[in-house]
Amino acid sequence: MKKMVILTGAGMSAESGIQTFRDADGLWEGHPVMEVASPEGYAKNPELVLNFYNERRKQLLEVLPNKAHFNLVKLENKYHVDIITQNVDDLHERAGSTKVTHLHGELLKVRSSADDRIILDWKKELLLGDLCTKNSQLRPHIVWFGEFVPMLEKAAKKVQEADLVVIIGTSMQVYPAASLIDFASLNTPIYFIDPNPKVSRNNDPNLCIIKDVASSGTDALLHYLNA
Repeated sequence: MKKMVILTGAGMSAESGIQTFRDADGLWEGHPVMEVASPEGYAKNPELVLNFYNERRKQLLEVLPNKAHFNLVKLENKYHVDIITQNVDDLHERAGSTKVTHLHGELLKVRSSADDRIILDWKKELLLGDLCTKNSQLRPHIVWFGEFVPMLEKAAKKVQEADLVVIIGTSMQVYPAASLIDFASLNTPIYFIDPNPKVSRNNDPNLCIIKDVASSGTDALLHYLNA
């Protein structure tokens, strides 16, 4: 089987009802991004940050995978599929995708503030006073701005080895995730599904742009690939 790597962003889950955190003015649910998505913001007001992710977690538990998620599962019948997502939801897994790498962490997990190897599944509210086995406060298992992206090297290797790359619902403008496309071989076919795609490889003969939302865009992808 050929290796397919699929890079997904917020547009992948939008049709499930998951809103992107960021508003048009750059605020995240009314908060400056650094207040709720940085180590400094967490240190300054941990209760605000925990509540922000509690609300996101609650929303996630109320939604379902959409057609696009299920379309990607179908591709596993024909390809060795690796999904690399910027999303922190679990909708790929719930739809049935078997190989998913989360670049920015997972909303339904928490980890120790003292030892990032201690990671727990978590579906309820996370409160101040919820401690790990080392008596350290548990925090969202999210990669905040300014933090190291531990899965980036693994993701880059997968893109480098891919026979086919698909990009869905992401502007590919936010680094370091945006750098992943640079690891694809110049001869690797790339399918880019997004209503407003922004690419630096416009003249690439191997680039196919599908200007559409994730659900109908992945319908078109299945058609192109006879999958």
